[in-house]
Amino acid sequence: MTVRVLIADDHPPTRAGVRGALEAGGQFIVVSETPSAPAAVAAALELRPDVALLDIHMPGHGITAAREITAALPETAVVMLTVSRDDADLFAALRAGARGYLLKDIDPARLPHALDGVLAGEAALPRGLVARLIEEFRTRDDAARRREGPLGSLTDREWEVLHLMRDGKSTSEMAAEMYVSAVTVRSHVSAILRKLQVSDRQAAVRMASGH
Repeated sequence: MTVRVLIADDHPPTRAGVRGALEAGGQFIVVSETPSAPAAVAAALELRPDVALLDIHMPGHGITAAREITAALPETAVVMLTVSRDDADLFAALRAGARGYLLKDIDPARLPHALDGVLAGEAALPRGLVARLIEEFRTRDDAARRREGPLGSLTDREWEVLHLMRDGKSTSEMAAEMYVSAVTVRSHVSAILRKLQVSDRQAAVRMASGH
């Protein structure tokens, strides 16, 4: 089955390169190339492509186009293709409904495979950005837990120590990472154990992890 793709990017050589990478194997056909977000939305509504490949920092902003296309055409898979490694752009794209976030330095030969994965229900994200996404959810989860029970009594510094404990850091390693003395680290650990009413570090880590 031929996959119909819309490419939106204000840089003509980039559009040409993406078109070439996609159409080389015969599975993909580019049905439209547009230089701006409003033009991308208009073309998507008219042509109803299988995939909309959008640059973020094009005129009208790719995030806006992603939001409008996913709202009007939920069957169209929106994928961002960008140079931006900024966390804020990644999270904004996902909130707008993008199913993938690819960087423009991707090997052109891998681009068709990445889009195949998206169409099969997989998320297309570079490894480095996946790590940031996991950390974002971990941070949000911690923030929610901080408001609950004994964990709500910990200070920000004690939470930092608890994170390092969870990562398996020793007292000396925590001291080096936090730029404090080992005595100060032990003082924080003692305060954590007292506030959580547990007897050792492993028990504190289990409580913070929800076990």
